[in-house]
Amino acid sequence: MTKLEYKDLLDAGVHFGHLTRKWDPRMAPYIFMEKNGIHIIDLNKTLASLEEASNAVKQVVRSGKKIMFVATKKQAKDLVADEAKRLNMPYVTERWLGGLLTNFATIRKSLKKMTSIDKLMKDESYTNLAKKERLMITRQREKLESVLGGIADLTRLPAALFVVDIKREHIAISEAKKLGIPVFALVDTNSNPNEVDFPIPANDDAFKSIALLVKAFGAAVEEGLSERKKDKEEAKLSEEEEAKRAVDAESND
Repeated sequence: MTKLEYKDLLDAGVHFGHLTRKWDPRMAPYIFMEKNGIHIIDLNKTLASLEEASNAVKQVVRSGKKIMFVATKKQAKDLVADEAKRLNMPYVTERWLGGLLTNFATIRKSLKKMTSIDKLMKDESYTNLAKKERLMITRQREKLESVLGGIADLTRLPAALFVVDIKREHIAISEAKKLGIPVFALVDTNSNPNEVDFPIPANDDAFKSIALLVKAFGAAVEEGLSERKKDKEEAKLSEEEEAKRAVDAESND
């Protein structure tokens, strides 16, 4: 993974916080200075926090668990959806359904409904339905897809969340908290960093800033995935060697 440097963050405007009157005092440790009525984020703290978050998420992914990406704000949703799809991770970029984590059993029912509609649409009997009925089914499928498409393959709760803008996604964060699911997040100067386990102080409004940090986080996830693959290959190799030694020992007897 190419390591981000201070200049990369500076160029992407990661250091620009909110107006000083909109700040959350709990962000004080991450603020470098005030300039023209705006808080400037300490980018050395951003780099250190990003490294800590990257190391932690690598271990989660290496153990074979899923990270759910969450961002419903306009300038972040497509970036986050693309990165999550690339990594084959679940994501929510339209609307957070209340109870998505805390009432996962009910959400699973909706996911099963979507799967059964998919099966029906592939079936021959579907073509024999009246045009109006087919249209109703298609609309129902589209509605489910827009809300649940990013979590269609989720069979159990994610091991962690990655969130852009913790003020906006406060419901997701409070559900994760209730269940003890760790949260990695971009945290701007108007938010409380204590709400999440791995706050990454950053401008969570500018497209360039979000893009840079989402990709950096994604690269750490990717590293964890490749380490998991390597672990599996090494385990398989040692099993094969063990089996070969056992066969050799038997033939020598």
